[in-house]
Amino acid sequence: MRLIAHGTPAEPDVNVLVLANDADALAVPLDGVDRIELQFPKFTDGRAFSQARLLRQRRGFEGDIRATGDVGIDQLVQMHRTGFSSAVLKEGKDPADAERQFARFPSFYQGDAAGTQPLFRR
Repeated sequence: MRLIAHGTPAEPDVNVLVLANDADALAVPLDGVDRIELQFPKFTDGRAFSQARLLRQRRGFEGDIRATGDVGIDQLVQMHRTGFSSAVLKEGKDPADAERQFARFPSFYQGDAAGTQPLFRR
């Protein structure tokens, strides 16, 4: 998962779709979209987790799915498991601290959006 510090300038020449939390991820057109940004307006709003999972597994979207908004370090592993490929950390969060979170949880028994096979099949 690519971690981006708050305030990092956006990449040029990237076709971005910003998807609202109440949008139906199964119905939006994805033709020509390079990146989809899903918003976490506050820590307790997890609708973007479901949207990411639907976009990866049911829609087959292979581009960048980016988490924005109130993105904390403790959410990153679950974000990756549900289909996010990048995240913009909220202001004041250190990307190095975030990287350590992935070292704490190197594998899981269940399959997920990042790796569909359960651990015993890998």
